[in-house]
Formats: sequence, C-alpha cells, structure tokens
Amino acid sequence: MSGLSRRGLLKTGVAAGVLGLSGMPLRAQTKGGKFTAGLSGANTSDSWDGRTHSDVFMIAAALGGVFDALTEVAADGSLQGELAESWEASADAKVWTFNLRQGVTFHNGKAFGADDVIESLQMHVAEGSKSAAQPLVAAITEMKKVTDHQVQFTLEAGNADFPYLMSDYHLLMYPAGQIEEAIAQGIGTGLYQVVAFDPGVRFVGRRVADHYKGDTAGFFEEVELIAINDNTARMNALMTGQVDAVNRIDFKAEALLRANPRINIQEVTGNQHYTFPMLTKTAPFDDVNVRKALKYGVNRQEMVDKILLGHGKVGNDSPIGPANQYYASGLEQLTYDPDKAKFYLQQSGLDSIDINLSASNAAFEGAVDAAQLYQAAAAPAGININVVQEPADGYWSNVWLKKPFCASYWTGRSTEDWMFSSAYEAGVPWNDSQWDHPRFQELLYAARAELDSDKRREQYTEMQMILRDEGGVIIPMFANFVQALSSRIATPDIVGNTAQMDNNRMLERWSVA
Repeated sequence: MSGLSRRGLLKTGVAAGVLGLSGMPLRAQTKGGKFTAGLSGANTSDSWDGRTHSDVFMIAAALGGVFDALTEVAADGSLQGELAESWEASADAKVWTFNLRQGVTFHNGKAFGADDVIESLQMHVAEGSKSAAQPLVAAITEMKKVTDHQVQFTLEAGNADFPYLMSDYHLLMYPAGQIEEAIAQGIGTGLYQVVAFDPGVRFVGRRVADHYKGDTAGFFEEVELIAINDNTARMNALMTGQVDAVNRIDFKAEALLRANPRINIQEVTGNQHYTFPMLTKTAPFDDVNVRKALKYGVNRQEMVDKILLGHGKVGNDSPIGPANQYYASGLEQLTYDPDKAKFYLQQSGLDSIDINLSASNAAFEGAVDAAQLYQAAAAPAGININVVQEPADGYWSNVWLKKPFCASYWTGRSTEDWMFSSAYEAGVPWNDSQWDHPRFQELLYAARAELDSDKRREQYTEMQMILRDEGGVIIPMFANFVQALSSRIATPDIVGNTAQMDNNRMLERWSVA
C-alpha cells in the first residue's frame, strides 16, 4: 500500500496547511476556462446511479465531478478525506468511526450529514440491488448515527483497509430522502453542477461557487465530456482540437500524436489489466484442466508486443499488480507452451475443443486483435477458438457476465482485498468468472482481518498462486494507462496510477496551462 501505512489508516485525517484535499502539495494553478474531454466507455443506459457505473465516462463525470465519496485515493496513492474529515478504528479494526466534514451542501442546498451517508450506503444492499459495491457494504453489520456529523460502522470482521473501500467510485453520497431525484437530476456535493446530460452522448458541468474544497481543486469554470467510443474518431477529435484530452490512445496512432507539438502523451504504470474471463460453472470451463490448457495456449509476450506495442508487461493470471503492496513478483511466470496446453486438454479427456470467444474493442483497445492472436496461438494445441466480434454498444450489459468466454479489463484496485472482494469473492456481482474456490475464500476472509503484515503477505501470495494455477481468468497483460492531452492543459507533477485519467479525477485536478 502506498502512502499511509496500515497502522496509519487506523486513525488519520488530512494534514491541514500541508496538503490540499486532493492529497497533493498546494501549488498555484490557473483558474477558469473550459475543459473538454473525449472519452470511451459511454453507453445510452448511463445514469447518475453510482451502483451502475463501470467505465471511465460516468466515473469521471460523477467522482471528482458531480459527486463525492467519503474518502479519496490521492495521486501518490495515499488516502485522503473527502466528505469524511478523519476516521479511527477499534484495536481489532472492526469498529470504525468517521468524522464528517461540516459546512458541506448538496447542489440543491440541502446540508450534508450522517443521514446522507447511511442512506447512500444502504442503497447498495437494498433488496434487488445489483451494485458491484454490494459486498463492500454488506460487510457492515451496523451503521449508527452518533451525531449529525459522525457515523460509526461495525463490520462483520476486522478490515484494516476499510477507509480505502469508502473511496470506491460506486459509493457516491446522495441527499437522504431525495435519492431518486438526485439520481434523475445529478444532485451531489461535487465541484461541478449538472448543466446538461445526454446519456451515452455528453455531460456538461459548471463549477460550483463557494465549494467546500475552495481553491485547492476544480480549476475549470466549465467541463464537458463527449462520448467517443470509436478509437479513430477519438484520436481525430484531439488532433483537430475538438477536445482537450482523450483516454486510451490508439498505439498505432502514437507516432502521429507525438509529432504534433500541441499534444502531450501521458503514460502511467499501474494495475490495469486486460483479461479473458471464463464462467467456471459453465462447461467446458468448469474443468480445471481445460482452464490450464487455455492458460498455456496464450502467447502473452506476443500480446504485449503487438497489442500494447510495449506499453505494459505480461500478466500471470492474477489481478494483483506492481502497484499493490503484496504483489507476488517472485511467482514463476506462466509461459506459452502448446505441448503443455495439449497435455492438459488430454487430461480433461479431449483431443481437441471448439469454443467461442466474444470480443469487442469496448472491452479494451485491440481486444478483437488480441482474441485473434489467441486463436492462432492456441490452434496447435487442438484448441479451436471462434472469435465472435460483438457490438461495442451494450457490450457490458449483453456480453460481459453473460457469455461464457469473453474479453474484459480491470483498472485494478489500491488494495488486494478490494480487488479480490470486487471480482473474486464467491457470489459478488462482478465475479466475472463465477470463481468459488474453498481455500481461496478461506484465505480471503483470513487476510482481510489479519493485522500482521508478514502473515498477510503469505496469504495473498498463496491466493495469487491459486489464481495462476486454477483460476478462471486469463490475464495475459498489464497495460499502462496511456492518454493524451492538449498542451493548453496542465496536470500536477504526480498523476494517479490506480485508474486512467488521473484516477478518474481529471476534472478535479487538472487546469488550463
């Protein structure tokens, strides 16, 4: 874990006068002007309901834009208070008391307080909720209002990472008693108030006057996010000056972008990983030998070279990356071996196998090409992959979590437990491989409550090894965040590496140069 130590998390707050609310040293930044970004990841089904957010367009519009969370991961990886001013825990990290920031109001004038926190979090565990943050909130057995500006959480088991979890982009704070209205209109406590919102098309926001973050964040007078899911169109929009910044640059256009003196390329190494999840409760992926065959049938280095053009590194089928504290860098690397792939296929009783692999560049740029590389690499082992090219629009609602084998991606998470509890804990909504391994689950719960760092490292190392050897997610590569912006836009010296576009906080942290 970067920044604060685990012990430091037990009782902390923002160091007044030294750090801004963004967690970076205070420095003069130009105020005013308009910022326009062209982003992928938009859908016509988008809304201000944080429970449904899954890609950069709505995350960036909401978090750091229209809404706030209790805590925020700063660009340097440390944890800072956002709507929570400070927090402290019991000795076993099971009871957490959060002191809320006073003098904060929602865009409709309602004062922010403890009731808003409790009601906003309860949304995620309400009957019928499909929130990806459901397991994070379900771990809270009691939410108690101590005062109007103090909330106490009791967890089912100790969790030293709990304040980090409260920065999750799904856990937006809404006004109690007005949540439906707030979701319909975009009413939050964020730096920018909604001027216009056309789902899957654009968002326009105007800077809130007298915001509680003062002059330390939110330097633009107006911000606009334009949905440009097509990669070529997004690059053209930047080169022609239609937008000031784009995410996920097309590596094939990188040389052209770098040749333009008005464009800067920004590359950050983090935990983003590109994946091919299999539904492990669906045949043939319910057979561990088939999964092992597929793991040895992928040429990881070829994908890094040809899809990422070197902007990343090979993956080892674990989502824990180099930006995590307990990254098991010493585990033996899985390599491309058609003979081993053939062997494990035969162990499953098959000489060959025919499977569909659904892919779209909505999953990650180059996903269709990556699937075709996988198809060619696996063929010598008798693994016949039929690449099904899916439409970009609706990919996340119609393909991911539904088709047995598909392309996907994750930005990664700041802590190991956060990553595992989001995508690998049995039964959670975003467990995109339907992973349910008894030993893995046992270690997950034990490590979550473990306060001894050495023991926790051993537990997380074993979990990464289990996923490498038996897991249902192929993770061939970790991809750097590579984005581009106009020279008229300035960014802080340190840019966040836990998610693209400065941890999705560009509207909060960037300014006119």
